[in-house]
Amino acid sequence: MRKAQKEQVKGFAELLGQAHSQIKKALEDGNSGQAMELLGQCQDGTIQLGNIIEEAEGENFVTIPILEEYCELVYQFYNKLQQGISENGDWLCLEEALQRIKNSIENDIRVRIEAVFLPYKAAMWDSLESVWRAADEDPDCDAYVIPIPYFDKNSDGTVKEMHYEGDLYPDDVPVTKYDAFDFGQHRPDMIFIHNPYDDCNFVTSVHPFFYTKNLKKYTDKLIYIPYFVLDEPNPDDERALGNLEHFCKIPGVLNSDKVIVQSENMRQVYIKILTRITGEHTKVYWEDRVLGLGSPKIDKALSVSGDSVSIPEQWKRVIEKKDGSRKKVILYNTTVNVLVNEGEKMLEKMRFVFRVFKERQEDTALLWRPHPLIQATIEAMEPQLWSEYQILVEQYRAEGWGIYDDSADLNRAIALCDAYYGDGSSLVQLCQKAGKPVMIQNIEILE
Repeated sequence: MRKAQKEQVKGFAELLGQAHSQIKKALEDGNSGQAMELLGQCQDGTIQLGNIIEEAEGENFVTIPILEEYCELVYQFYNKLQQGISENGDWLCLEEALQRIKNSIENDIRVRIEAVFLPYKAAMWDSLESVWRAADEDPDCDAYVIPIPYFDKNSDGTVKEMHYEGDLYPDDVPVTKYDAFDFGQHRPDMIFIHNPYDDCNFVTSVHPFFYTKNLKKYTDKLIYIPYFVLDEPNPDDERALGNLEHFCKIPGVLNSDKVIVQSENMRQVYIKILTRITGEHTKVYWEDRVLGLGSPKIDKALSVSGDSVSIPEQWKRVIEKKDGSRKKVILYNTTVNVLVNEGEKMLEKMRFVFRVFKERQEDTALLWRPHPLIQATIEAMEPQLWSEYQILVEQYRAEGWGIYDDSADLNRAIALCDAYYGDGSSLVQLCQKAGKPVMIQNIEILE
């Protein structure tokens, strides 16, 4: 039974107790008619109480026979009053029966927690997955994974087509359709999100119903876990604070009841920045709300090994040498920011990287994984650049000597690779945690 339901049930029992007091007073005043009317109300209230418990716990639940016993005592008490043969012991028996009901409600009805997880891009599911698995394994928790729709945006801020990636999640993750879950009726105890932007993102937007300012209406605990992992900061470094400020003052942070960040150092950074923004008197507030419990993305990266992942046949043909041995696999990651900021210069760097690895394909396999938001971002902000980028992608894929990974499974790439090469991003931190060597590319080097 949900917490709110149990409170409702306890409220019914308290009302029965108040009716008992009024019955006793009516009997002391010699007003048996009022006492009989109150007993009728007790009977009706007990039936409603039983219906609520049956719906939540089943018709054979242990409290139901206790309610039936109480109803029988009410019926007998009513008949005795009608015949004028009631005794004081009848009221005492009713009181004892009500106490048994209260004891059963308190001790036998277990409160079930409802936790809802609202990922939007399947590729970012790893930022919530380990928390969901813990909730799903808890026998007293009902955990729902509800992928939510999102939209790409035009350069003027208007929305384009809607995307829904509910079919891209792992087979062992049961998915609930977003339009089949009534948030008002369920009112989950906890809602977990990893998209914190509401209407502040220039490239994409989740459906407005799932903005944090609206979700707060449907839960007592909205919890934000970032979909990214950043370089570990020094809380005393003013430059680091300046670089991280924009991560701290977004709606998901400001509207959530809890914010879970990757480390205690990051927690201290968030608290410092948020206190500066909202005033020194709010420091205690942010200390309570921001928790440095770690990132589920790191949990996931450490839990996946190369032996445990399924490798597509097309990938195997790239990774395996002719003698059956395995090439070195380099995970090549390109990010949105560098492509937007450097444009043609970045494209030229990528062409150079592809030439180098193509020449060395007998011993080394390149696994190129572009950031999942590259298309939406470049199309919205640099349409001409997107055309050139698309030609580069199509050429790379058509030649077939390397792997192009735009799947939702980031951790498969981390598990398979022997080293990381590319732009600075969350992937750098994850590869380092997984013990993989890392080299950040320099777009100035073309030879």
